[in-house]
Amino acid sequence: QVHIVESGGGLVQPGGSLRLSCEASGLSLEEYAIGWFRQAPGKAREGVGCNSNYDGSTTYGDSAKGRFTISRDSAKNTAYLQLNSLEPEDTAIYYCAASVYYCSRYPSQYTYWGQGTQVTVSS
Repeated sequence: QVHIVESGGGLVQPGGSLRLSCEASGLSLEEYAIGWFRQAPGKAREGVGCNSNYDGSTTYGDSAKGRFTISRDSAKNTAYLQLNSLEPEDTAIYYCAASVYYCSRYPSQYTYWGQGTQVTVSS
């Protein structure tokens, strides 16, 4: 049975940082593209970025460029999303997702999802 669990969210002041983790069981993340998404109240789910399992390349959404970084630790079967220079507009539930296909900004392309972790940016 596949489980994906995100952790690391919390309350942080503007300008602060967080590192989110995405730990998988029942599948090897090496075989999947890993996407990070976020969803704020009343808004559609938004792609933050994706790391390809084919060539190791990473793409980011406009809101993430220069501030967020996706990485993996294959030995731990875990992916990470480093969030820097956080702004109140980054407040959302952040989700990790795995796709057997190529990276995509469309949530429907991802097969497995975690339950999400809340990130709140506020002073």
